[in-house]
Amino acid sequence: MDAATSMNSKTGARSLTLFGEIRSKSSWTQFAGPIVALIVLSVGFQLVSGSFFTIDNLKSVIEAAAVPAILAAAISFVVIMGSIDLSVEGTMATTSMIVALLVSNGVNGNDYGMVGLLAALAVGLGFGFFNAVLNAMLQMPSLIVTLGTWFVGLGIAAVLFPSRVPQINDPLILNLARVRIFDLSLIVYIALAVIIVSQLVLNFTRLGRMIYAIGGDEGLLVASGLRIRWVKIAAFSICGLLAGMCGVLLSAQLSTGNVNIGNGLLFPAISAAVLGGTVLTGGRGGAIQSALGALLLEVLNNGLIQIGAGPYTRHIISGAVIVVAVAAGGWHRRRKLRVVK
Repeated sequence: MDAATSMNSKTGARSLTLFGEIRSKSSWTQFAGPIVALIVLSVGFQLVSGSFFTIDNLKSVIEAAAVPAILAAAISFVVIMGSIDLSVEGTMATTSMIVALLVSNGVNGNDYGMVGLLAALAVGLGFGFFNAVLNAMLQMPSLIVTLGTWFVGLGIAAVLFPSRVPQINDPLILNLARVRIFDLSLIVYIALAVIIVSQLVLNFTRLGRMIYAIGGDEGLLVASGLRIRWVKIAAFSICGLLAGMCGVLLSAQLSTGNVNIGNGLLFPAISAAVLGGTVLTGGRGGAIQSALGALLLEVLNNGLIQIGAGPYTRHIISGAVIVVAVAAGGWHRRRKLRVVK
């Protein structure tokens, strides 16, 4: 190893350590904003409606937020790097159709059980890996790549769709939504486990430190000689895998395969990540913060329904809350920016 290479490696190691220290000092304080917002909104809706804090309503909020929270955590792996993944709706559509057609169903004789479930998850992983190869290896912008694979996924799902809606009969899949512990479905516990494991990966592994470092200053890492392609491949692959899981879980809730199963979930997931403190420019945030953002959006939606707000009013208020929250949360960082694009 020559002197220049050694110097670059040491610089890269110091950069990685620095980003890790910054992240560890700031990550725990980032929970405060979403938690305070959750408390304020919940108390406000309770005062207005008088029924927000009922056990049934709280369970409804938690159930409704479970899958969006997984999706927000999935997108966090990519967003923290300063990239974006728009393909999750297409991934969910394809995995929904695959799991519905491979397990016991009402349109064909397949009954592959766990193999069908694993095949659907593998397809989700494949979507993420494909995105990563185009982005990391071929240097294509993640926005364009994942926009393309979004429509590819929707197209594959449409081609796979049989003559009628495939009704899922496999108890392995159906029990994900039907089996309840403390009156909450297994989906809620799966979501909790996924979010915790995702946060542990981001906070306590080299992969996680590299993801934050890429979002902090990718150019510095490249100049330092650190290999970052494998990090991007891992991050996009994890996002694809978890998006595929969301497709399976939503199929379990609906008991069918559905081409449109992910419709309308992409931008709320990105909004939830941003609302929770995951910054689109990269380097900040986390899975738990993003999941809290998803819960916050569901609390907002549920509370607005309880007080009688119509769908258009809910869209207006939700959009305004996101804009205000992002403006308030990123004010101290934006004051340092010289250029905004």
